[in-house]
Amino acid sequence: MLSALLLMLGIGALCGIILSLSSKVFYVYEDPKIALVENNLAGANCGGCGYAGCSAAAEAIVNGTEPPSLCIVSNKEGVEKVAEIMGVDAGSAESPLSYNMCEGGNRASDKYHYMGITSCKAMGVVFGGKRVCGVGCIGLGDCVKACKFDAVYMGPDGHPVVIDEKCVGCGACQQSCPKNIIEVKTLSEKLMKFNQKQDPLAPCAQTCPAEINIPRYINQLKEGKYKEAVETIRLRNPLPLACGRVCPHPCESECRRGIEDDAVSINQLKRFVADYEMNSGSRLPIKCAPDTGKKIAVVGGGPSGLSCAFFLRRIGHKVDIFEAMPKLGGMLRYGIPEYRLPKKVLDWEVGGILDLGINAFTHVKFGKDFGLGSLMASGYNAVFLGVGAWEDYSLGIEGENLNGCYTGINFLQRISSGEKLKLGRIAAVVGGGNTAVDCARTLLRFGLDKVYMVYRRTRKEMPANEVEIVASEEEGIEFVFLAAPVKVVGNSEDKVTHLEYLKMELGEPDASGRRRPQPIEGSETLLEVDMVISAIGQSPDASFKEQDPLPRMTELELTRWNTIDNNPETLQASIPYIFTAGDAATGPSLVVDAIGGGRRAARSIDLFLKGEEVEPVVDSLQQKRIHESLFASVDGIKKSERAKMPEIHVNQRLDSFIEVDLVLPEENAKKEADRCLNCCRICYNPDFPISK
Repeated sequence: MLSALLLMLGIGALCGIILSLSSKVFYVYEDPKIALVENNLAGANCGGCGYAGCSAAAEAIVNGTEPPSLCIVSNKEGVEKVAEIMGVDAGSAESPLSYNMCEGGNRASDKYHYMGITSCKAMGVVFGGKRVCGVGCIGLGDCVKACKFDAVYMGPDGHPVVIDEKCVGCGACQQSCPKNIIEVKTLSEKLMKFNQKQDPLAPCAQTCPAEINIPRYINQLKEGKYKEAVETIRLRNPLPLACGRVCPHPCESECRRGIEDDAVSINQLKRFVADYEMNSGSRLPIKCAPDTGKKIAVVGGGPSGLSCAFFLRRIGHKVDIFEAMPKLGGMLRYGIPEYRLPKKVLDWEVGGILDLGINAFTHVKFGKDFGLGSLMASGYNAVFLGVGAWEDYSLGIEGENLNGCYTGINFLQRISSGEKLKLGRIAAVVGGGNTAVDCARTLLRFGLDKVYMVYRRTRKEMPANEVEIVASEEEGIEFVFLAAPVKVVGNSEDKVTHLEYLKMELGEPDASGRRRPQPIEGSETLLEVDMVISAIGQSPDASFKEQDPLPRMTELELTRWNTIDNNPETLQASIPYIFTAGDAATGPSLVVDAIGGGRRAARSIDLFLKGEEVEPVVDSLQQKRIHESLFASVDGIKKSERAKMPEIHVNQRLDSFIEVDLVLPEENAKKEADRCLNCCRICYNPDFPISK
């Protein structure tokens, strides 16, 4: 018995020695980060991430083969903790969500009868699917079947609808879709999505400089989802209140309903939902991606600068705005009169942008109070120049410096700043654009006896918005067409007494497509006035380049129009860390152009900050048209009256700067939204059924 016990003890001791030696020889080190990461995963071991449990997923994250956002079940806080453990930018911890571009689905006609397997992938193999539309949804619901979280369902129009609250961003729906119409994107990727030639886009959305998904927000308005409509607009445009008041709505020129009827009043509907939020008493929350630690200086607080700052902040970067004027807004504040865009409305909209955590420094002029060197020394990683176009063109005629002569933007800026100017009783405003119209209508509100608009072409060629021209006519402004000023006449006290002009006639079209005005010899005519405002255009003030002592600034290239030269697709300037958009880059243009440019610049800045190649968007549409989406006729349209914009009557508006154009009542807005055909690339909803 004793011998047996001793034998067992000996065997046990021998095994212990062997195991001890084996542990030294075959020791496997496990990175302690794996356990830390695993502790911050959901612990569901669901396999939705593609790995066999959370332990394997944690190992993949620590090995660097997967991002901290790998877990499809974990919440934002959990993902951020994983990112912290890994010591990476929190920006990489954004939660992805499914996103569907197609609004068409089964509205598209069939090009053949399909009798195969009920699978999108199977049908897609046969000539891309049975639908006529080559880029739209096949509609058999492979994405719905692939989703294990019941976050996708087929909508009534035969395209997938994503329930954001249920979506975990696993990507199963995207992998199952043969047409790439459903994608998994983070917030930053959605914000930086630009229209591409292969996208399912309605003609109006193709035309919008800000690239807003117009049919989507109108459909949301129609359903009473005003909050969702505002959020759809803000994915592309941070200034819907301002745009809803001053945008000339180029989108409406391509409205498919407009082929057979009056176009949908798209801009009024945008204003309706934007005003609805403002008047609701609270702001909708605006989501931002986690901080990246990068810092950008935005020089200029106009529409392009505000747009660039807004999108940079939303994708996680820190942004500071530097503005020469007392308040932000640029031309929106100092170039557009109160009766078109009330300052309190602009203040509310700008306030919402700053509330995202953007700092603004006013009364500081680039090149004078600070320069490129001081910005770079302060740790900014990139600079956006949105300095606008504030330099008025001169007429180049004798007498234009007499007492009583002003230039358009300078005049509007001084009026908007509250400066008391010495005005005359009879004024001539030279020009035919929006600035000229704004000057003329402003003068009327100061009680002048007579205001003329002197333009060298005819009404047909005036570049001002049609609604502004009509309003000018209603208010009593007198137009003097086919007139080219040649001299401002003054008295012995150097005060304006007359404007001398030559009568013109129209010849052949020039490069702009408008007929070129030609003078009629011996047709000199005197117009009795005591005040002249020239509003014939403006250019950027590039004095900052000479004022900045930094030698690097000499490398910033300008065009012959004094605009900042850049790559028109990426908006990167000749100095790699400088980007630009808006009037500083294009010359005077639309507010909505500046907003679209600011967002495009934000995308390029983001690429630059990531150390990636600053490349253009692949197949970017950039307001070009998709040929197959443009129709010569539209079947199934029953004419219906377009909503008339409510406005203050002429008799009640000329003695003050009260806002003239009003917002549509809710009932009228919904009725107008019903006129929208909810178009996609080739699909639309007719007013009455059409047999296929």
